[in-house]
Order: sequence, then structure tokens, then C-alpha cells
Amino acid sequence: MYKVPEKYWEKTAKQGIICRICPHECRVKEGGIGVCRTRINKEGEWYSLAYGNPCSAGIDPVEKKPLYHFLPGTRIFSIATAGCNFHCLNCQNWTISQTGPKESHSSGSSEGRQYLMVPEQVVEAALQNHVPSIAFTYTEPTVFYEYMFDTAVLARSKGLKTVMISNGYINPTPLADLIPYLDAANIDLKSLDDTTYRTLTGGRLQPVLDTLLALKKADVWIEITHLVIPQTTDDPEHFKALCQWLIDNGFKDNPLHISRFFPSYKLEHLSPTPLSVMSRARDIAIDAGLQYVYVGNMPEDCDSHTYCPHCNRPVIKRHRYTLQQVSLTNGACNNCGTSLPGILFRL
Repeated sequence: MYKVPEKYWEKTAKQGIICRICPHECRVKEGGIGVCRTRINKEGEWYSLAYGNPCSAGIDPVEKKPLYHFLPGTRIFSIATAGCNFHCLNCQNWTISQTGPKESHSSGSSEGRQYLMVPEQVVEAALQNHVPSIAFTYTEPTVFYEYMFDTAVLARSKGLKTVMISNGYINPTPLADLIPYLDAANIDLKSLDDTTYRTLTGGRLQPVLDTLLALKKADVWIEITHLVIPQTTDDPEHFKALCQWLIDNGFKDNPLHISRFFPSYKLEHLSPTPLSVMSRARDIAIDAGLQYVYVGNMPEDCDSHTYCPHCNRPVIKRHRYTLQQVSLTNGACNNCGTSLPGILFRL
């Protein structure tokens, strides 16, 4: 176990420990664990069960995160621990997110196997495999924040970039501490309706919006994912409001990944999102003024290319997670010279 830095929790006489890492701010008595299942009150101290204890570690195409405007065509070393501070009804990774490090370790499942991998080993694995970046992903990095932070600090010192794939449910202080060591993030914006957030995830909307705004203000590169779930997040008027919020708050040039739902976890009774609904959502986002709109979990013939906003020529052609053609020089269109937003090349 790893003791959580004291700035992220406090001890009280009646409530035990109050965790300050995420907006749940769990009150945990002796022997108890938080909502995330990754931290425990042991003898009046707050410990992480996840530190150095990932349940998944491997190399992915960066496009799989999804990140389309961050070092396109490169590979990224990805790690996760068991646990999550959301309980999404639709979770695709529920076998590792809806359990904790202890349960995952004892399950013996391939999804839940544990590795002993401290930050130094994570960074060394990335360097040995010649990948330029590390992703904290698959579950929710906030629940292994201490592990992520130490790894990100070390990665930065070794010239590696770091990425957080997150639900955005983190408190301002730990986020501010992490930001200097974070290069990019994909934030899952599930809805612009707080009731939907509470029902679908067990969390609240406003902290997620606050995270997006804080990352934007700090110039961390952001891409946003929105999952279109039938009967839940497929209302066109609600989606228009979400797109308008992004426009109004300066996210016009940040990619929006609209993802198609497939039945999973507690929503197995629903059907996959109709292709017509996905097409409608894409049109709504483009009509709202969002410049880079992509649709995911779609048939192979779906257009996932990146186009120059000035001359409309394709500058990155993709087939799923593979680049077919790149017509950029130092992040600018080869045809007209227009610079595209993002971190599109390695310095």
C-alpha cells in the first residue's frame, strides 16, 4: 500500500477520513474503502491500493484512445488499475472498472490480472519499446491518481509525453497539481444534463465541465468523447445544447468523437445506436460549428479522415486505427499551409 499525500485527504473525529481527490469526497471510517475501491482507511491513514499495481499494461495505437490530433500514427504505452469513481450503466470495461485492486487480483481473470509495475518500470517499458508517450486509461485515472502523478513526473523528465483518458471527475487541486505534467487528455462528456449524469454514472455534471475548462485554460490538448446511447443520450435537442456549450466555451477546434453504443453491462437490453442517429449527431455537431467531428464504433467505410479547415483537402487519412496518408508538414496542410490544432508532430 502507498500512503496518499496528506494534502488530498483530512482526518476527522466523527467521520474518519474525508478524501479530497474527486468530487465524491468520500467519508470513510476505519477499515473502509472509497467509492472507487482503490483507497482504504487503515489505522487513521489514507492509503492507495492501486499504486504500482496495474491490471492492464500494453501498447496501443494512439488513435485508439481516441486521440486524432495528438502524435498521429504513433504508439502509446497504456496502463490502468482496477476501480472507477463512476458506476456507468453502459461500461464496456466493467470487469476491471467495477471492482477494486484486491478483488481484481483474486479473480484470476485475464482482464483482472495484476502486474507489479512501479512508475520507474512504466517509464522504462515505454522507453524500451520506443513509444513517445504514456496513457493513463481503460478505467479512470483519478482512482490511481498518486500512481499516475508520479509516473507523469518521471515521464516528463525522460522526454516522454503523457495522456489522461478520463471521465473528468476530479477535484481542482489534484488536477492543478497534475496539469504541469500532462500533455493531452480525452474527456468523456456523457451529457449536458445533470439528471442524466446522476442516473447513468452516479456522478454530477458540473465537476466534469470544470475539468474541461481547467484543462483548456492550461493549454492541455483536449479531445472530447460523447457516447450516443439509445433512450439515454440520443435526444437531438440535448445534443445540440452540448455542442453549443462546447462552442461557447472555446472548444470549436477541439475534436469531438461521437461514439456508437453497443449493448454492455447493465444496458444489454438496449440495441446498438442506429446508424441514422449517428449520422444525425454528426450533422448537428458540424452545423453547430465544431470543426473536427469524428464518429466511432462505426462500419469500416465510415469517414474518419481529418480535413484542412481552409481548403477542405484531407490531411490525415485513416482506416480505423491505421494512418493511410498524412499530408502535413510540421502540423500544416501541404496544400495551403494552414496550421491545424493539436500536437501533430514530434519535436
